Amino acid sequence: MRVVGVTEFGGPEALRVFEVPESHAGPGEVRISVRAAAVNPTDTLIRSGARAEMLAKFPPPYVPGMDVAGIVDEVGDGVTTVKVGDTVMAIVLPAGSHGGYSESIVLPAASVVREPRGVTHVEACTLPMNGLTARQALDLLALSPGQALAVTGAAGGFGGYVIQLAKADGLRVIADSSEADEELVRNLGADIVVRRGPDVAERIRAEIPAGVDGLTDGSVQSGALVPAVRDGGAIATVRGWADECERGITTRPVSVRSYATEWAKLDTLRQQVEDGLVSLRVARTFTPQQAGEAHRLLEAGGTRGRLVIEF
Repeated sequence: MRVVGVTEFGGPEALRVFEVPESHAGPGEVRISVRAAAVNPTDTLIRSGARAEMLAKFPPPYVPGMDVAGIVDEVGDGVTTVKVGDTVMAIVLPAGSHGGYSESIVLPAASVVREPRGVTHVEACTLPMNGLTARQALDLLALSPGQALAVTGAAGGFGGYVIQLAKADGLRVIADSSEADEELVRNLGADIVVRRGPDVAERIRAEIPAGVDGLTDGSVQSGALVPAVRDGGAIATVRGWADECERGITTRPVSVRSYATEWAKLDTLRQQVEDGLVSLRVARTFTPQQAGEAHRLLEAGGTRGRLVIEF
């Protein structure tokens, strides 16, 4: 079967198509004939070698990709949630040649749910990883309806899902945006929009003088965002930042790997798409041979919507 990955770490040009042996579903597992795989910033870390130490125990090629959509073509013993022929989406934890950029992949059944009704494979594959990351961030903050949440990096995949899920949870959302993205961020559901940038914390505080109850740091500004948060509030971080903060503010690092088999949470995201509470945004699709171009566009920044590889 075909996969897209690297045998030598490097820039986008290092990505190539390889043939590897196919795998089969064991007990409690599902095999998916992959039709679409989303491209994420974390994928570039596998390609570049930033996670070489984690990959050292595996033989190459090293295959990125954390979310896929396609058709179930094999189920193992004990699987009751899906059957052969179902259209599904799933979250993937890459390990060596096991990654989402594959035309076939075997996953735990708890990582696989059916696609939302009425969406394409390309659309469906954009949801699992970022959707579950957003869900985990909100779960860690544990805010109550009516409380204020700040979202940075709001126009991105993670930030956009945070806004929509937060509104579904009954939260008041203040989000950052460039002038060009303001309409998008408002349409996602933000109650207040402020200009993004190095002084965004001050702009958030100007709108909510007491400080927000919680903040999701999609822009990865870490300590620079602490002034936006009220005494005793919390910040959910996506790159592991967990410093001690002043005024009783806590940092809560998000690691979506721990949500990879949270079947009920992924299925709830599926239902929220069907209910119109969560939208799926696709920017462009690529063939496996064009994966390097997808990475180049992603790293150039400014893409609104997800880049997707189609098999």
